[in-house]
Amino acid sequence: MQKIMMKTPLVEMDGDEMTRVIWRFIKDELIYPFVDLKTEYYDLGLKHRDETDDQVTIDAAEATKKYGVAVKCATITPNADRVKEYNLKKMWKSPNATIRAILDGTVFRAPIVVKGIKPAVRSWTKPIIIARHAYGDVYKNTEVYAEGPGQAELVFTGNDGQKITKHVHTFDGPGVLMAMHNTDQSIKSFARSCFNYALDQKMDLWFSTKDTISKTYDHHFKDIFAEIYENEYREKFEKAGIEYFYTLIDDAVARVVRSSGGFVWALKNYDGDVMSDMIATAFGSLAMMTSVLVSPEGYYEYEAAHGTVQRHYYRYLEGKPTSTNAMATIFAWSGAFRKRGELDGLEDLIDYANKLEKASVSTIEDGIMTGDLAALSELENKTIVNTQEFLSEVRKHLEALY
Repeated sequence: MQKIMMKTPLVEMDGDEMTRVIWRFIKDELIYPFVDLKTEYYDLGLKHRDETDDQVTIDAAEATKKYGVAVKCATITPNADRVKEYNLKKMWKSPNATIRAILDGTVFRAPIVVKGIKPAVRSWTKPIIIARHAYGDVYKNTEVYAEGPGQAELVFTGNDGQKITKHVHTFDGPGVLMAMHNTDQSIKSFARSCFNYALDQKMDLWFSTKDTISKTYDHHFKDIFAEIYENEYREKFEKAGIEYFYTLIDDAVARVVRSSGGFVWALKNYDGDVMSDMIATAFGSLAMMTSVLVSPEGYYEYEAAHGTVQRHYYRYLEGKPTSTNAMATIFAWSGAFRKRGELDGLEDLIDYANKLEKASVSTIEDGIMTGDLAALSELENKTIVNTQEFLSEVRKHLEALY
């Protein structure tokens, strides 16, 4: 077939470990034969981030503002062990957190549903989409280790010189403390993104925090959501026949488990991080979760919701084949191609993205899958394949659609 042409490049953010290997496999097997690929490439591998003092992450986020659509491979957020392993200059912050802070968007994560794999929660018959706030909280925190006895205080000094001081704790010995923040502007963007997405999907929107404990911080989120809903979205929701409601996060968890699914669940940054993994695993696998960051200005960054699959990478380095699930990374590319096609008016690029997803799903539904899915699938006839074999089968299914 003649290769599909692109007008505007995607911002391509390469990553780490096994997902970096799969990234290259996907391009060679499923993209280059079909698309005349145009990207602006940024290497977000941990070594290169260290070499550039993480400037490459900032540059990639700014490029996303320029071109509008990015696709990102999974990356390492280093801990102390990683600093030693890679001989890093410092313990760099999460590149995802950096990018999300610059783009000020909301992350929407939805499970990839295939026949033969039923959710662990049997009442779930429809997808549950996580809307995760992508700014602030623990990901932009400031931490202190108190080496001994002393007073901990939280201080805000306004530009007018007015100072607010709150006592945090009296330490009798060593301990730790942390400060977090968020902004009204970011919370409002989060709320509007969630309301708009729910309207677009025609799905109910749930929002949950712990305002009974966090009577200022979490309660402020609740108040902003309520005000925007009443002033801007109530009539639109009623006309669409969908519902918005707020509840405490512990109550929401109980409701989610008892539900049939089919709604958008909006959560603060850390809560969304945790619950998206829970939803993904309950629907089948962390590698079966799509993820897109949507900014209020209309910038889109597609990525896999899982990590770099470190254990499989070490096996790969030993020359052994791995049965690593590539689905979420495939869907990151397909999502980016679809959005790029929509923005540039390229129907053949949109069609390719749709066919790529259809080919990937049909491969699994035909019984050809990686080991993680084979352990979950209820299909009678299953063939476990390694990653490259799976991608080869997807290519056959994709070629059959043209």
